[in-house]
Amino acid sequence: MKKLKTTAIIAFAAALMTACDDTTDVIGGSLTNIADQFTLLTDTFSVQTRSITVDSVLARSPYNYLGHIKDPETGSYVTADYSTQFAVLENFGITSLYPEQDSIRSVDAEGKVVADSCVLRVYLNNSVGDSLNPMRLTAYEMAKPVKVGVDFYSNFDIETQGMLRNDGHEIVVNKVYTPLDLNLSDSLRALVVDKTNLQSIAIPLNGAYTDREGHTYNNYGTYLMRKYFEDADNYKNSYNFANRVCPGFYFKTTDGLGVMSEVFVTELYTYYRYESEDSVYNGVAFLSGTEEVTKTTCIRNDKETIKRLAADETCTYLKAPAGIFTEVTLPIDSIKLGHENDTLSSARIVFQRINGIDDEEAFGEPTQVLMLPKDSLYSFFENKRLNDNKNSYLATYSSQNNTYTFYNISGLITRMYQNKLEGKATEDWNKVVLVPVNVSKSQSSSYGSTTITDISNEMALKSTRLVGGAQNKRGEITISIIYNRLTKDE
Repeated sequence: MKKLKTTAIIAFAAALMTACDDTTDVIGGSLTNIADQFTLLTDTFSVQTRSITVDSVLARSPYNYLGHIKDPETGSYVTADYSTQFAVLENFGITSLYPEQDSIRSVDAEGKVVADSCVLRVYLNNSVGDSLNPMRLTAYEMAKPVKVGVDFYSNFDIETQGMLRNDGHEIVVNKVYTPLDLNLSDSLRALVVDKTNLQSIAIPLNGAYTDREGHTYNNYGTYLMRKYFEDADNYKNSYNFANRVCPGFYFKTTDGLGVMSEVFVTELYTYYRYESEDSVYNGVAFLSGTEEVTKTTCIRNDKETIKRLAADETCTYLKAPAGIFTEVTLPIDSIKLGHENDTLSSARIVFQRINGIDDEEAFGEPTQVLMLPKDSLYSFFENKRLNDNKNSYLATYSSQNNTYTFYNISGLITRMYQNKLEGKATEDWNKVVLVPVNVSKSQSSSYGSTTITDISNEMALKSTRLVGGAQNKRGEITISIIYNRLTKDE
């Protein structure tokens, strides 16, 4: 490992001398003693990096994804489909989802309750690509729910797992849409710079429906209502609802090109009429595909293209969601050589981003990047861990400097070195991986501070190149070290 430079400086002297006040004789003496005890040493070492491919990532994002788009960087295509269940809070449905059955005025000739209509509605949060491109999705009824408490990765395919209903009575509905609401006026559309004013996609479920027991209803909403009044326990909680009533729906991109959309939430609406105090009102019951229920997103991309990019040794890549991460080999032995008894107080490393040929057409760089030991690449997310600044660290993209900076990973280096001394070193003991992530935060109403509540793999389309690689010609990646050496004799 190449050692770049070494300097030594006496710690604290000038700065601490300025802190004297009326008790100069006491404080000055104590500060002199502290300064005599420690010396700060600095050093810089080169770091090796390479791209590694990842077949899939844990799909635990707050959002789902839907679309089909061409990657401007590679020329390959990326497709996203998703499935969702619908949440029913414990005993919520029994008490307040519908009014009393006797008050419902939407009934058939036999006096049985019916739904006036039923609609699936997909709410879009954001899009990459041309939001005016027409796209087509197909909504499929599922035959059984995905398992609760199971980690689903981005290569989990509902279709190949045989989870779609296919007995000849299944719901299959096609819907053409554009992610940007075409009903907006030109002046309003011009204001949508960040593409957040996106429409919801309404998918009607108003055709005749036959359930798995062979009972026929005039529409899917009528089926939902009658299952509710037939046995309130069907709606006791999300598990009962998914296993007894509605296993969920699968949404697949079946036509269109040029846009990938982030799905904020999917909701299931049932409309009906009811009477209250001698007046008839329009009512609606809706269930949401929230984070409390199981959802999956399946990402498909060109594996061969991904492998070809990762083989490029003139740089390294960060490509999300399922694509390429950057592996970093830390020079642990070189850092500790000759400093076995010194305290490692600071270790700073900066990764420089390489601008693309046409950044306006690119997916956009990851905003947040997580550094974690390679041995923890999957367990970190499966165990829902947060960055602790001991074994895992977050860096935020700086547009001003075009960099990702990890300000102090000294704790990680110390732990890796200690593991080696204790015989706990694995094959990847000195390797970390840079992973694009999505960070969720909560804000304190009392103090205005924010707290990280969740870190998940970035499921949105993100891509960038970093300076590095075995054939890197853009300048070395270095790690800057500060040691703290005890110099006073006991």
